[in-house]
Amino acid sequence: MGAGKKVIAMSGMPGAGKGVAANAGKQLGLEVFVLGDIIREETERRGLEPTPQNMGNVMLDIRAKEGPDVVVRRLLPKIEQAKSKVVIVEGIRSLHELKELAARFEVIPLAIHASPKSRFQRLLSRNRSDDPKTWEVFQERDFRELDVGLGQVLALAEIVLTNEGSISQLQSAFKAAFAKLNLQ
Repeated sequence: MGAGKKVIAMSGMPGAGKGVAANAGKQLGLEVFVLGDIIREETERRGLEPTPQNMGNVMLDIRAKEGPDVVVRRLLPKIEQAKSKVVIVEGIRSLHELKELAARFEVIPLAIHASPKSRFQRLLSRNRSDDPKTWEVFQERDFRELDVGLGQVLALAEIVLTNEGSISQLQSAFKAAFAKLNLQ
């Protein structure tokens, strides 16, 4: 079904640097699919503001109603239509999502780790509407992500990149890890 596609299944806590690493993948010609975009689209479809609370509630609601792998399932047609043989799926949050991908594609789990303080500062700087503005909201989001199963996904990563430096350092680390995979 996946026609030999390989998926780099990227995970990380909010603010760890998934988007920065995915941009390095784009520079290498990889197509990137962001699971958070599915939640943003659903939040918008429901007429809700994209606040941390609304986005979290929508994420939990669609998982409760449609299953824990719903976000990946909604993304599958786009992945299957991708032109490149290697794609990045950014924002894997549960074993259910990882298993759904693995049932269709060759999957390479990749985790990005950064300390909570670094992540919180990045999110404050990024200032996206769904980013937490206080430490308490940041921690609530972290716990919600962990409750969904993100910690299990991080524990299964074949590649772990630590992001406590600059954007260029993380992008270089991603490109080096990708080169070692010898996928193209």
